[in-house]
Amino acid sequence: MPLTPEQQAVINFDKNMKVNAVAGSGKTTTLIELAKSRPAHTRILYLAFNKSVRLEAEKRFAAAGLSNVRVETAHSLAYKHTFNRQKHQLQANGYQSFELVDLLEMETLPNKDKSFNYILAKHINQLAAYFCNSPARKVLELDYLSTLDTKAQKFAEGFYEQIIHYTRTFLAKMYRGEMPMTHDFYLKQFQLQAPRLPYDYILFDEGQDASPVMLDVFLKQTAKKVIVGDTHQQIYSWRYAVNSLAQVDFPAFHLSTSFRFNPQIATLAMRFLDLKRLFSDYDASIYIKGVGRPQSEKSHAVLSRTNLSLLDAAIDQVIIKRAAKQIYFEGNFSSYTYADEGASVYDVLNLYQGRKKGIRNKLLQKMGNFEELEEYVEKTEDTEMGMLIEMVKKYKNKLPDYVNRLKGIHLPTEKREEADMIFSTTHRCKGMEYDLVTLTDDFINQDKIEKLKEEQKDKLDIKKLNEEVNLLYVAVTRTRKQLTLPFALRPKDTTIRWSYKNSASSKSPSINERFRLDDDLADDDDDDSIIDDIKKQSWFKRKKW
Repeated sequence: MPLTPEQQAVINFDKNMKVNAVAGSGKTTTLIELAKSRPAHTRILYLAFNKSVRLEAEKRFAAAGLSNVRVETAHSLAYKHTFNRQKHQLQANGYQSFELVDLLEMETLPNKDKSFNYILAKHINQLAAYFCNSPARKVLELDYLSTLDTKAQKFAEGFYEQIIHYTRTFLAKMYRGEMPMTHDFYLKQFQLQAPRLPYDYILFDEGQDASPVMLDVFLKQTAKKVIVGDTHQQIYSWRYAVNSLAQVDFPAFHLSTSFRFNPQIATLAMRFLDLKRLFSDYDASIYIKGVGRPQSEKSHAVLSRTNLSLLDAAIDQVIIKRAAKQIYFEGNFSSYTYADEGASVYDVLNLYQGRKKGIRNKLLQKMGNFEELEEYVEKTEDTEMGMLIEMVKKYKNKLPDYVNRLKGIHLPTEKREEADMIFSTTHRCKGMEYDLVTLTDDFINQDKIEKLKEEQKDKLDIKKLNEEVNLLYVAVTRTRKQLTLPFALRPKDTTIRWSYKNSASSKSPSINERFRLDDDLADDDDDDSIIDDIKKQSWFKRKKW
């Protein structure tokens, strides 16, 4: 396929630049062509977002005959420059709260229960991660409290001196080799060493979710710098990521043609982005040109905002409706049933039912009861643990059976392509694409935004709302051919054409009656598919959706 004028403009420019590339716009192809257009002796570094992206990029650059391009992630690059195997060991999975309590020899304050130190240790872990991902040179330069919601902030405020003290102790122990290093820590060490990298060009991918610590390293290099990303795909600010496209004053270029999907889906994606106008000064001038015409219908994905909603969908599709015999969860199934602290959904269920002997996780073993765990989540903002709590409260004794049945038909990663249905949260399917996509109803929509504006008024969290809309945009733009979404997510006052799949015979019509936007409608002149005509139908008037 010939390059678009926008792609050619990026390739021809030979200075620092930032490129805002919409979903499916061929950004990797553009960077490969940029690298091919430079002299063969040019030294080029491509910084990938994660390991899977790195491996795919290595294959593509190698297939293009570009032996002068080195592909790294921020962590793989830092590891090679800073990690001293003779002095340090690696704590690959990080530290859990109960481990830090012992390793830092934390003293329990008077009149505090057992769970107090675990809450404190969680904040220590979070502050250490915040520091390691920031460009700051000292912990005291950070305003950690501003990153927390009200209840967690209130706790941290009351014990901030202890949190700071133990965080500095934690970092010092890793530096001296008294405790194994985390991945975040050696990346921080890399930035503090102010490295000079031997490259003529550095290509920084996924710039909308840049680690501030790596962005600091990148911007201090003498190489020509190219940042590529999509402003509207920023979904990792909760991990302290920043949108580097908005933070640098490089000349701006755009890739607005998506080769992934058709004009209908491109229009829908723009309409969802328009939701930002409800709470910000969003510039609605963005244009996405959809030119994709895929024919395949092999991969079918169900995408959710949260783990709980995804589990709901999997139970409904696989166990109740038996719509799939083989399934795959992006990121592997266990990542949806375990929290960062190592607790499994079984541990949480045992605590909920008072069966402490069945709990394997040491943190939960120390909890006196289920209410203490809820307090822990409330005062630490441990969202993953909170999600396990929600699962347990909803499904109770049925949960182990549901989880085991899903695990029983889950395919290994190497057989992912054979799955009848793929399940994923938006965060875990970042960078992926599927032929058919179905969304669950837990994403943000216009009604939810308007309700929040009414309830929160001046306290409205604009940054969080912006990221919620981005999550919806990312989910919608994973499709190549067909998109199915709940009625509640449909944009209001739209001229987009829809087809309606009636499922009145279904046992769960509220879940399965949806509007479907697909490739076949792009050239359809049948007025019956227009929303205004659908509204005239008796089932719509009776509100049976």
